[in-house]
Amino acid sequence: MSDPNVVVARNTDKAPVSDLYSQTVAFSHYNNLSAQLPIDPATGAIVTGGAAEQAEQCFKNLQAIVESIGHDMNDIIRVSIFLADIMDLNAVEKVQASFFPTYQPARTVAAVDALPQDALVFIEALVDNGEGTQSVPQAGDLVKLTNNTHTAPYDAGSTQTVAFSHYNNITMQLPLDPGTGRPILGDVAAQTAQCLTNVKAILTSVDVPFDDIVKVTIFVKNLADASVVDDVYKTFFPDSGIARAVNYLPARTVVPVKDLPYHCDVAVEAVVSHGDGTPPQAIEDRHGLIIEACNTDAAPKCPLATQSVAFSHYNNISAQLPLDLSGKLIDGTVAEQTAQCLAYVKAIVESVDHVVEDIVKVNVYLADIADLAAMNEAYAAFFGDHKPARKVVGCGELPFGARVMIDAIAGNWEGTPPVA
Repeated sequence: MSDPNVVVARNTDKAPVSDLYSQTVAFSHYNNLSAQLPIDPATGAIVTGGAAEQAEQCFKNLQAIVESIGHDMNDIIRVSIFLADIMDLNAVEKVQASFFPTYQPARTVAAVDALPQDALVFIEALVDNGEGTQSVPQAGDLVKLTNNTHTAPYDAGSTQTVAFSHYNNITMQLPLDPGTGRPILGDVAAQTAQCLTNVKAILTSVDVPFDDIVKVTIFVKNLADASVVDDVYKTFFPDSGIARAVNYLPARTVVPVKDLPYHCDVAVEAVVSHGDGTPPQAIEDRHGLIIEACNTDAAPKCPLATQSVAFSHYNNISAQLPLDLSGKLIDGTVAEQTAQCLAYVKAIVESVDHVVEDIVKVNVYLADIADLAAMNEAYAAFFGDHKPARKVVGCGELPFGARVMIDAIAGNWEGTPPVA
């Protein structure tokens, strides 16, 4: 590849600036935006008011970042909204509608145990980048493809699937009956099956196989239900005979949350490869693009996930916990646990012939948001001058009793075959 994509990190003084992360990091056809707190960039303080006022400031900050890189709000592919109280969702949705009057991105919504600075609302976004990040900008004329199907639940606040270039972004699926739009009656196993069935229906509606999923994020209200969720998950992955033959499993993160819309017990978000691309990319290119799933002995392995799943120009890294290689939680402070998680992320990235500087987005999950400063110290020591986009939320508890959990997205400049 004579003109490879590069990582492009940018900031604007029209939104809050951090020494720890960049507001937006572009690679290839996507801009990865850091989650925005409801901070007024002029004062550096959280705005006064309730969830509606805070949501408006979060969206204003996102808008300022998006416009600073020559884009607009209609270029947003996905928004993820994290709340302190799920009952604030209606107020936040009214604000969202004012920023997206004609188009709704794919969306994820969850209430978590705590947000930084005791905020009520925290919002991140994924934005298209049709111009790419090569030394010579591309034409920028790629279009996004949106689709809803009656075979999955319809939500006025989101589009079920939004595709741009070589990725489909699926709205977080709740255990809702597509016919009624209401939660199904059933335990967490039934709810998990319904979520995954809804994801599968959406993919079927756009002629995409279930095994084209490259990353799954599961939100579970009671971490004790994780084993039940896993039992159902194993009945969906791998899906096809080809995938079963190689035991293909997407990258995965399991996030404990305080609550979900409709007070459901579980929800599922998926990121999916899209070999067709979006016009004017040629559909026939899909026949050579492949998913590359890799594990390394230098990081803990999970029987239900692959450590790194690459498609086209991105590597999707599964959540890393501070475990030793035998799968036991390490002893240590939150700083030491953070360093261990990041060391595993580095080992995985290096195992696929990349470097830490290729990381474009980091998601940090803390058991206790009060550990934020200690985590930040270890985080800053690890990344140095490289500042990926970032999100941090408090979860109350994490798998294995860990105090921190980290997943990441890395650029994959060589792409996946065919390579020009």
